[in-house]
Amino acid sequence: MSPSQNADTVKRYAFERFFLDGAWTSPSTDEAFDVRSPHDGASVGSAPIASESDVDRAVAAARRAFDDGPWPRMSVGDRIAALRPFVEAYATRTAELAALVTSEMGSPATFSEAAHGIGPLALMQVTIQFAETYAWSERRGTSVLIREPAGVVGVITPWNVPQVTIVAKLLPALIAGCTVVVKPAPETPLDAMLLAGLLAEADLPPGVAAVLPGATAAGRRLVEHPGVDRIAFTGSADVGRSIAGTCGQRLARCSLELGGKSAAIVCEDASLERTVAGLRFSSFLNNGQACVAQSRILAPRARYDEVARALADAADGFVVGDPRDTTTDIGPLVSARQRDRVRGYIDAGVAEGATLAAGGSDAIEGLADGQYVRPTVFRDVDNSMRIAREEIFGPVVVVIPYDGIDDAVRIANDSPYGLGGSVWTKDRRAGLAIARRIRTGMFGINSFAPEFGVPFGGFKASGIGREYGPEAFDEYVEMKSVYGVPA
Repeated sequence: MSPSQNADTVKRYAFERFFLDGAWTSPSTDEAFDVRSPHDGASVGSAPIASESDVDRAVAAARRAFDDGPWPRMSVGDRIAALRPFVEAYATRTAELAALVTSEMGSPATFSEAAHGIGPLALMQVTIQFAETYAWSERRGTSVLIREPAGVVGVITPWNVPQVTIVAKLLPALIAGCTVVVKPAPETPLDAMLLAGLLAEADLPPGVAAVLPGATAAGRRLVEHPGVDRIAFTGSADVGRSIAGTCGQRLARCSLELGGKSAAIVCEDASLERTVAGLRFSSFLNNGQACVAQSRILAPRARYDEVARALADAADGFVVGDPRDTTTDIGPLVSARQRDRVRGYIDAGVAEGATLAAGGSDAIEGLADGQYVRPTVFRDVDNSMRIAREEIFGPVVVVIPYDGIDDAVRIANDSPYGLGGSVWTKDRRAGLAIARRIRTGMFGINSFAPEFGVPFGGFKASGIGREYGPEAFDEYVEMKSVYGVPA
């Protein structure tokens, strides 16, 4: 790997080899990803594209490391000790990782600092803390329940929060004693390769961890590979269904963190100023490219106009531009394809009869070279419209009226997804009562801010399994009951 400086003093990363079987290894082809900034098209770097044969090599090494190597047979404490140099090295590179993700996919710098740098480090530290108290074995009467490593794990991650989604799988899997092959998204291979360099420096046993950027063929091969015991995936519901079907055919385990269409219920008594300030962040975070974005705003009919107007004013007030600028609120979307997809949804919303209160699908003056979409708010939205039911994954929110809390709960639950949600009220006890009625895996009262100490995941089409907290280890162990164990 060779980071270099270009004329604009923006670091460019050129990777030529993969990290697998404990060493930097040449790819089987000369194909490479050419990563360019979604802001202006400038070159950010390059990374080799893994072929199916490269995946085969990585899985074979991981299989040997699991079946014959020391890693699964080490104590949990020894594995944690072996991983500490990696975590300590990561701590020195958080700013670089955050800046690189901003360059790769357009996250505003202030969001990147927390979500793509400091956040993944904090997640690793919390995961290690929980590992030290997790019930790896427990006595029940004359029997002992042992939680053993699940085997070889294939990790497939998205581009929107690439570091957190890798770390959320890699660390608990390694601590549990699994061996891991990571395939990051084609849009963000560079930060994953930087992470691979930190793994290489940690000097883990050969085959324990591999990182192979790849496209659809590499991901499909990893899912289908008979040497892989478990798949851990974050991405779209459609791809998740395909992965679940393939894993089901060969009875491989899988965990799937998929999409969302979260509803934020604004109660009659809510402070409009505080509510809009909170939704301004949680509805548009990461340029709207977040599965947990509060993208359906449910407002009581008596306050509908003022809520819709306040949200539109907030959207109109965003600073849109270069994501490297710390004053920027909304940066570009990850690619031209994603930009066009989101603009298509905006046009569809207008065609369905919704009213644009802010934004729209037209280009932004002065930013024509980038993949930008105007922060958009729709009003006069019915929950049956596509813009209210499908995950747009861009800076677009819809405001839906409701008549009474029972109606709000009905609308919130009337979704194929069940990932997140929130309620905004001065009465937190009433908010908790509403939270209990919403069928989602996560819910916030007067905010929406996932914490690393409790499970992350959802109901329905939002996925299978959980990440974060001690429950993360449950995804990477198999349970063995041993009877007649002497006291």
